[in-house]
Amino acid sequence: MSDNKKVVIARVLLPAGKELLSEEFDLIEGGLESGPEQLAGMVGGAAAIVADPTVKIDAAVLDAAGDQLEVVANFAVGYDNIDLGACRERGVTVTNTPGALTNATAELAVALTLAAARNTSDAERRMRAGEWKGWDPGDYLGLELSGATIGVVGMGRIGRRYAELMYGFGGDILYTSRQFKEEAEAKLGARKVELHELLAESDVVSLHLPSAPDTDRLIDTAALALMKPTAVLVNTGRGSLVDSDALAVALENGEIGAAGLDVYEGEPELPRRLLDAPRTALTPHIGSATFTSRNAMARLVAQNVIAVLDGEEPRNPVG
Repeated sequence: MSDNKKVVIARVLLPAGKELLSEEFDLIEGGLESGPEQLAGMVGGAAAIVADPTVKIDAAVLDAAGDQLEVVANFAVGYDNIDLGACRERGVTVTNTPGALTNATAELAVALTLAAARNTSDAERRMRAGEWKGWDPGDYLGLELSGATIGVVGMGRIGRRYAELMYGFGGDILYTSRQFKEEAEAKLGARKVELHELLAESDVVSLHLPSAPDTDRLIDTAALALMKPTAVLVNTGRGSLVDSDALAVALENGEIGAAGLDVYEGEPELPRRLLDAPRTALTPHIGSATFTSRNAMARLVAQNVIAVLDGEEPRNPVG
């Protein structure tokens, strides 16, 4: 190995970022199957670790890396996989990739909204299984989004973009947020309300919050009971926002209309009951999975690493 600083990519990094890093540093890449034990064996002497939402960065990993570790760069907006307190104690900078995946994730939320509202997943499964017997005027009835009330839980970058895209359907937009969003209210006619009011009034409830102690299972049995029996729940935020078992029960009992989900509790393991629940549109955590978004994220990861290791302020520090 050369005298260049060592950068450990815990799993993989797309060429758009990896090539930038390889110009200045010695890289070690774990691969998609890399787990905690392999990571612990790779990080010794590293100046930087590139992580992603599946990679847990805790005190043990930081100690295995050593005192020369300067930065943990997360290939994601969320960073609940990283122990920020342990990083602060050791003087390790943490960065993320906000902005790069805003459009992609908001667009997927729209796609899941449409798919769940019109029950396209169940319709396609039945058709592929040879169960479609012809046009039935009472079959596959769903929610019409034109004029529907859209509830946005969390009006950050992605929530705001989702609201902009849904605005074209001509309905009312409600939102929850710690602060008033004056621009969204002026341009979209959005109205800030408390969560219980949003759940009760909305035809679509779309979640755009990070994982945090106060958002854990925010949508539980009591919250689902407030929703309309025809309402659609969409989650492209974090799996921990929704009680999976409670959602499955609500769908089975017809207590809500449908759900469109991209993130799950305990992923990649999924509760069988949720997989079998009716009127669900499910995708495997692909919110940022566009060429544009993932390449931009990879470049941003590399730029953050390069900045810190060159003694400069990174573009996206967190914590």
